[in-house]
Amino acid sequence: MKRFLLIGLLFVATSMIAQKTEKDKSDPEDSYLLLDVSFMNDAVFMGRRDSIAAPYLLPSIGYYDKSGFFGDATVSYLTSSGDQRVDLVYLTGGYLFESDPWSGGISATAYFYNEDSYNVQSEVVADVTGLLSYDFKLAELSLYVSSYFNKNSSPDMFIGAILDRTFYALNQHLIIAPRVSVFAGSQYFYEEYYTTSRLGNRKSSGSGQGNGQGGTTDSGTEVTTVQIAEASEFNLLNIELSLPFQYHVDQFIVSFAPSWAFPQTSATLTTETETFKEDLKNTFYWSVGLSYWFNTKKK
Repeated sequence: MKRFLLIGLLFVATSMIAQKTEKDKSDPEDSYLLLDVSFMNDAVFMGRRDSIAAPYLLPSIGYYDKSGFFGDATVSYLTSSGDQRVDLVYLTGGYLFESDPWSGGISATAYFYNEDSYNVQSEVVADVTGLLSYDFKLAELSLYVSSYFNKNSSPDMFIGAILDRTFYALNQHLIIAPRVSVFAGSQYFYEEYYTTSRLGNRKSSGSGQGNGQGGTTDSGTEVTTVQIAEASEFNLLNIELSLPFQYHVDQFIVSFAPSWAFPQTSATLTTETETFKEDLKNTFYWSVGLSYWFNTKKK
């Protein structure tokens, strides 16, 4: 059974990475189409999240060619009681390969966020990601490298290591893959997120994490000037434990992925009025999904 890594969030993730989800198919020689609908209870990226939860309904469609090339389109619909809207659309394309014991791939993703989005990743416009894995039989080790491009600042560079072990049960219908992930990188994306009005406006009303004062754009959007001392530094950002489950029935895949994020390296934020240290908190989040795949080979 050939294993594919779907590069693109379910966050994710999304995540992004983080937000990244594994999909299996029974015939590795055929191209196939994958339809998926997932629900994620919060948006977490590199261990960071907004003070207001961002639950997403995530319908997606992807085409996976037997050559290894693939393309995927996903809509992220925000389902919170206060805000219900299409918050993000992202498009991913790339190439996947497997040559036992090696596997991996490269992808590029374009992000189109709603202007009102408070997703911690909402100032990111694109990323290029590479993954290389080696199966040691007892466990699989993957090395991750990615560059994320932001609207108004320098790009971020991330590297990571992922260690996981796959277990099969119920005649291989059930797949359990406990995983430990470690990520490091810069924090320009986080500085841009803090600078936007999304955080400043909510702080002024007593419900957000951010602080600071600033001006407004021509469209009336508030801009808070914020600097993160660690933005350009390369630091450990997140340690994450996850326990993804997949149950395969014919061409259907039911998935559930609980994750525990332990963010590292608190940001030192400086505004026009004060300097303060961010209070990072560990986060438990999860996603559940239903997928359907079918071969596109002509009979």
